Amino acid sequence: MDRRNFLKNVGIGAAAGTATLITSAPAIAATPKIKWRLASSFPKTLDTVYGGGEDFCKRVGELSEGNFEIRSFAGGEIVPALQVMDAVKDGTIECCHTAPYYFFGKNEAFAFDCSVPFGMTARAQNAWMYYGGGQKLLADFYAQYNIVALAAGNSGCQMGGWYRKPIKTVADFKGLKMRVGGFAGRVLEKLGAVPQQIPAGDIYAALEKGTIDAAEWIGPHDDEKLGLYKVAPNYYFPAWWEPSTQFSVMINKKEWDKLPKNYQQILEVAAAETNVRMLAEYDFRNPTALAKLQKGGAKLSAFSNEIMEASFKATNEVLEETAAKNPDFKKIYEPWRQFRNLEFQWFNVTEQAYAKFAFSKKLGK
Repeated sequence: MDRRNFLKNVGIGAAAGTATLITSAPAIAATPKIKWRLASSFPKTLDTVYGGGEDFCKRVGELSEGNFEIRSFAGGEIVPALQVMDAVKDGTIECCHTAPYYFFGKNEAFAFDCSVPFGMTARAQNAWMYYGGGQKLLADFYAQYNIVALAAGNSGCQMGGWYRKPIKTVADFKGLKMRVGGFAGRVLEKLGAVPQQIPAGDIYAALEKGTIDAAEWIGPHDDEKLGLYKVAPNYYFPAWWEPSTQFSVMINKKEWDKLPKNYQQILEVAAAETNVRMLAEYDFRNPTALAKLQKGGAKLSAFSNEIMEASFKATNEVLEETAAKNPDFKKIYEPWRQFRNLEFQWFNVTEQAYAKFAFSKKLGK
C-alpha cells in the first residue's frame, strides 16, 4: 500500500491524535547528508513489529529526498536486543526501535511509554500521548537518559499467552515459570508466578525444553511465526497486562540536537506514521492468523473472572507500591491514572456499549 495514499485517506492527525503533524514532507530548508544506524529489539522474522522500524527508516529517507539515511539492524546484529536503550544513551548508536518496558528493571517509569497492566488501549494511549500531557511527562523522564523518544507503533490489545497446561484458577499460577516482560512480571509474582525475560528468538526453545511453562509474546500474527502453539497449545485472552503496547524510537539527545529543525520534524512525522500503520497492520493480520492457529490445534480460552479480579487487585497494589518508592514513576503515574480513569468512562459509554452488542453479530445472510 502506498503510504502517502494511506495517510491521505486515514488522516494522520485524526488517527494518531496529532493535529500538529503534517502528512507531507516538511520543506527541506537544509539538506545535509546524514547516515544513522537503528538497532531493533526484534528479529526480522517478526515482520510487523520489526517492520515498523524498517518503515520508519524508509519514510525518513523518502521525506528527506534521500539525504537522511537510517539503516535498520535486527536484534543482536549490532547490539543485543535488550541492550539497545543503553547503546543509544551512551551514543554507541544514534537510535533504536524497541518496547520501552524492556527497561523496566532500570526504572519502572519506562512502562508508561509502552504498556501498564489494566492501562490504556491504543486509542487512549494516543490521546494521552498527543493531547493529555504524556509526551511532555515522558520527555522530562527521558532527559536523564540522554534520549528523545517518539511513539512509533502499537500492537493493540495483546493475547494472554501460551501455556503448556490449562490455567483455570489463580492457584494455577503458583510456581509457573512464564516468559513475560516488565510490569506484568511483578504483578504475576503476586499471583505466585515466576517471571522470566527472554528475547523473542529464544522463547520457542525455552518452551520446548521445559525451561519455562508459559510465554506471552504479542498476538496471533507474531505468535504464529514463533510457532508457540506447537509446544504450548493453551492460548488465553486477554493480556490484561498489555491492553495495548506502544513501541518507540529512541534517539540519542546529542545526535538529535545536531539535526536541522526540518530533519527533527521528518523524524517526528515518520514516527507518527509508523504509529498509525503498525496498529492498522496488526488489526488487519491478527484475525486471519487467529483462525489459522485454531485450525492448527491452538485451544483458545478466556481467563476466568476469578483470575481477572485477582490480577486487577494485584495490579493496584503494585502500582501504589511502586509510586511510593519511585519518584519518577509517581510523577507520571498520578496524572496518567486520572487520565486513564476519565477516558475509560467515556469509552464505556461509547466503544464498550457498542462492542458488547455488535462484536458478536455478523452482517449479511
